[in-house]
Parts: sequence; C-alpha cells; structure tokens
Amino acid sequence: MNRAKPFRMIAAVHTPMRSDLSLNIDMVDAQADVMAAQGLDGVFIAGTTGEGMVLTTDERRQLAERWVQAAAGRLDVLVHVAHPVLSEATALAQHAVRIGAQGTVAITPADFPPHTVDNLVSWCAVVAASAPSLPFYYYHIPVRTRLPFKAIDILRAAAPRIPNLRGLKFTHEDLMDFGRCADFQDGRYETLYGRDEMLLPAMTVGATGALGSTYNYLGRLYRKVVEAFDAGDMAAAQAFQRKSREIVEVILEPGNLMSTGKWLMSLIGVDCGPVRIASGNVPMETLNALRPKLEAAGFFEYAGAPRNAATAKPAARAAGKPVGKKSRA
Repeated sequence: MNRAKPFRMIAAVHTPMRSDLSLNIDMVDAQADVMAAQGLDGVFIAGTTGEGMVLTTDERRQLAERWVQAAAGRLDVLVHVAHPVLSEATALAQHAVRIGAQGTVAITPADFPPHTVDNLVSWCAVVAASAPSLPFYYYHIPVRTRLPFKAIDILRAAAPRIPNLRGLKFTHEDLMDFGRCADFQDGRYETLYGRDEMLLPAMTVGATGALGSTYNYLGRLYRKVVEAFDAGDMAAAQAFQRKSREIVEVILEPGNLMSTGKWLMSLIGVDCGPVRIASGNVPMETLNALRPKLEAAGFFEYAGAPRNAATAKPAARAAGKPVGKKSRA
C-alpha cells in the first residue's frame, strides 16, 4: 500500500513512580531508550495509561519536560493536556509549546461532560487556541467519557473552528465511525487508532497511525503487522495480529491493565513502579502466574528488551488490590 505519509506508531507510556507513589522521573530516560529501540515514532504522555488525571499540574509539567529531553531527536512527544479546570488545561498546553513538544492531546472532562457536540468543540477550541503553533488532537474514548457523540460529527464541527486540529486519537470499536473520520476531507486528518488488538481492521478502513498502551513492549510486533499489510501479505498481517490478540488476552486476565502493564515494563528492564489510581495494584502472585502464559503466547519474542530481561527484578509495588477493569489508552 502506498501512503502519502509514513504510518506513525506511538506508545501511550506509563508514568514511572517509586514505591511511595512519588514520581520516579529519572526512569523516563530508560523508557525512551526502549521506545526508540523498538522503532516507534513517538510517545503519548499523561494519558489514560500514564495516569494523567491523578498527577498534579506540576508533576505533569515535570514529566513533559523530562520526556522532551529524553526523546529529543528520536521520538515525537504528544502531551495530554486535559484537566477538569480549563485554565489548567490551557496552561499545560502553553507549557508544551515552551518545552518543545510536538503536539497536544485532550480528552473532555468526564465529571461535568459537554451536553452537545458544539459544547465539546468549544471546550477543545479554547485548549487548542492556547497553543496555536502545535498540532492538536482530540482524544475520542467513549468508554471513559461516556459521551454518545460520533467522532465524525466532532471532526466535522471542529474542522472549521480549530485551525491547528491535526486529527484524532480514536479508542473505540466502531470502525464505521473511524473509517468515516479517515475519509473526511479526503484524508486530511491524522487518524490514530487506539485498540491495539484491532490494528489490522483499522488499517483496512484508513488508519494513518496507531497509539496505544501495548506499544510500550510490543512495538516490534505491531510494526510487523504494518509491514505485512503494506506489502500486501494479508495472511502474514493476520498472523501477527493474531499473535497480538493472544498476548493481549493474557495481559487482560488480571482485570487491571495499568498495573499489569507496569509490571510488564519491569520484565523488560524498566521499573515503572506501582500505579497511583484507585484500582490499586495486582498482587504479585497473580502477575507471576502470567509468566508461563506470556511465554507460550510469544510475549518475550517481541518484547522491547532482550530475552533475558524476563528475569529482571520486579518493580517495587505499593499495597492495593484491583477493583475492576480500566479503560485502555
């Protein structure tokens, strides 16, 4: 398949923390090394996977600054700037400009959601206008926002009102809606798909990139999906996507993707510590029971670190128990 632009692959990265739940900002350098080694194009920081909504504004600034430094010349940095307080969101967007990030992304506040598409676009327009020199992406994830709006309706309303709108981070299963976004104005907007285990179907309806959590450690596997698709080898693309589904099925077993994902990072040599979110941390005995299943599914074959990293020391973890499945970024 011939594309006007290369297919972009972006990891929604974890926010590294110490056992006391303070930021472990020095771990960002190791994260950036792993992302770059997998051939990824960028990172998305402080999103759902990055626990952005339980970080203070100052912590989010620190995180963004360190990522821009660590990623310089290797990875684009997209900064999630949404905040329940609009002035805080605009301040985060302005900060992203000052530090040299490559784009801003925003989800709408969930506690007091917009009642119409026009309300939503008005909110996004203020955030985007506060950083007019940076591309702006709307973060469409209905499982978190609970908004009933179709992404295509949001895109149609936003296009004439947000000059620096670059596209969407689309995390949903509605591929018809996604395809209509990809088709809109002859493919003018970047469509980043966010359900990793459904990457191949999304590519068939026009995805121009992908942004998700399992790219943290499976970037090489998803690159193979893209390469096979581009070469017209659908059988190979399906086989690699099948492998992704097998691995993701294991990862989802404990019911807490953020906690399990941070543990997986420790297996590839990057200690991202515990989660701060209210779901708590999956017990270590539960996680260790996943190791043989991950091995059988092929996780270590594609993981973003040498095979012997499977024996790496587990991350320090704070006490806590999972209380249910969390949305994927």
